[in-house]
Amino acid sequence: MGSGKSTVARLLARQIGWIHIDLDRRITDVTGVSIPDIFSQQGEPAFRQIEHEELEKTLAEAKSLGRPTVISLGGGTTAQPANLAALERSGATLIWLDCPIEELLRRCAHITNRPLFRDEASFRELYRQRLPFYEVAHFRVESGIEPLRVVEQILVLGILDKVPA
Repeated sequence: MGSGKSTVARLLARQIGWIHIDLDRRITDVTGVSIPDIFSQQGEPAFRQIEHEELEKTLAEAKSLGRPTVISLGGGTTAQPANLAALERSGATLIWLDCPIEELLRRCAHITNRPLFRDEASFRELYRQRLPFYEVAHFRVESGIEPLRVVEQILVLGILDKVPA
């Protein structure tokens, strides 16, 4: 959380003409409930089940549309083995937006609606637990910088084709 996933994905998709889907936004649109409310009313396991179902649907829709899609995932999405398997089956390319933890803390300090951000110690522990899952990404880019610069780093990788207008 705080690495810029949603912002960078939206900017990247716009730059190359791809479709952008934000998985967290899709979850709230489908359920009609905010993510913090899902966590508080149903618990994390229920949220993770919804997240997995919506990821599977999103991947299937992206394939059926036949148009390249940038999907911004939640911070814990790839830490769930079933989600990682679904992404692998779909042939997705994972890009880890790596941001120094001090910068993540600075960016998230004012956020009050993140169910897994309670305090600095819990944030650091959550990051430590998730780090091995982030490290399995195919590519890593530094995201402790301005979002348009992050997009530039991704484009320089040469892994994404621009869609002709």
